[in-house]
Amino acid sequence: MTLTIRRGGTPEDVAAIGELHALSRRSAYRELLTPQELAEITVACQQEKWARRWAAEADTHRLYLAVRGDTVLGFCYLGPAGAQEQAPAGTGMLNAIHVHPDAIGSGIGLALMNTCLTEFAALGHHQAMLYVVSDNTRARRFYERGGWAADGVTRTTPIGPADVPVVRYARPIP
Repeated sequence: MTLTIRRGGTPEDVAAIGELHALSRRSAYRELLTPQELAEITVACQQEKWARRWAAEADTHRLYLAVRGDTVLGFCYLGPAGAQEQAPAGTGMLNAIHVHPDAIGSGIGLALMNTCLTEFAALGHHQAMLYVVSDNTRARRFYERGGWAADGVTRTTPIGPADVPVVRYARPIP
């Protein structure tokens, strides 16, 4: 079956990405978080978080799903950079790219990143930013191969019950 990238936003889409987000986080951070911290990243918790987030941001953000048949294999989420970023006007924020753990390395992440870059350009953004967990070397390599570079900004962000260090990356939008 062919992989399709489609715009999402239905309650079913949001529930599916909540489930995928939990699976992705537990896989990606299994060496960064304790087993107890990982256990708190549940499907139900992620689905509730995404339902609240989408309800609050649906007018300003975009959600795209990578699907094969009826199976959601990845998603990306983007919107404008927030005021806390102190970014120039025309800066977008890539809030998330997650791929099912069994589909890592299949090109889905790259397809989602390209979708985000195309969407940023269509929205008139000239620059984009994202945050990635500092110790997530696989994700950092993925973004660096895609033309992103660390810009020196760091902070912490919650992943489940843990606060983890993240680094900001940026890149121009062609």
